[in-house]
Amino acid sequence: MRLSNKSIIYASVSTAVFLWGVSFIWSNSILNQNFPVFSLMFFRMSFAAIVLTIVSFSLKKVQRVKRKDWGWFLLLVFLEPFIYFIGETIGLKSLGSPTISSVIISTIPIFALIAGVIFYKERISILNTFGISMTLPGIILIVFEKGSIDISHHIGILFLMVAVFAAVGYSMVVKQLAHKYNSYTIVTYQHILGALYFLPFFLYFDYKEFSFSNLTPSIIMPLLYLSVLCSCLAFILFINSIKELGIARANIFTSMVPVVSAYVAYMLGHDAITSRKIIGIIIVVIGVILAQRPKKGAAQL
Repeated sequence: MRLSNKSIIYASVSTAVFLWGVSFIWSNSILNQNFPVFSLMFFRMSFAAIVLTIVSFSLKKVQRVKRKDWGWFLLLVFLEPFIYFIGETIGLKSLGSPTISSVIISTIPIFALIAGVIFYKERISILNTFGISMTLPGIILIVFEKGSIDISHHIGILFLMVAVFAAVGYSMVVKQLAHKYNSYTIVTYQHILGALYFLPFFLYFDYKEFSFSNLTPSIIMPLLYLSVLCSCLAFILFINSIKELGIARANIFTSMVPVVSAYVAYMLGHDAITSRKIIGIIIVVIGVILAQRPKKGAAQL
């Protein structure tokens, strides 16, 4: 991979991670207005599907999917956004603690490393592995403000771990499809099918009490940001990054999501940045740099 191309890939995955970090702020603003959870998921998928369909087909970027690959696409969408969002939402609701939830979700790169090595024989140096292992302690410093946290809610932890494995599985399926189809094709069908997956849940749980008058400007604007930026753009960039960097190296960047969220929340006056969080952010950044650094003669795992 040439230097210029590598810079573009790193910029792409960093942009995707930044948008996913900011998505917490937009999602939180919607939920704080008592907008139903499944309505949020359904309309986010639907808006993204509409935008992607118009853009991708207008630019003639959508490729024809072979019949034998439709099973992979259905599995892709089943893992993420469907299972991932359900696991994350129910887990967070059961635990009632975004702190524990953030720590559990931050283990995605570690499991992605294992999956990439086992299933795709990705070669990761000891230095890369050390960098990945640094990210979890750094995130713990960021999100744990108190010395002890109750982790007795096993159901919530279980659902969050389901979300973690769904995200890892998604990356593995993307790796399978990314060499056959471009990112526009994958992301467009991902959101069209995602909207269809969430439709029954929206109809069953939310539709009876839902009113389109609830779609006020304060709901629609962050919903559009989530759909266009965090779903359409971020997933296109991330899929390209997985294709070039591999499962493990691309997913390590997701460790920066809670860092971005903490910083944006601080800038908006929603949270404070303590010295403990600053140390944690520095550790995570160093971990990400080491996880990406090639080293000649390094032992390979």
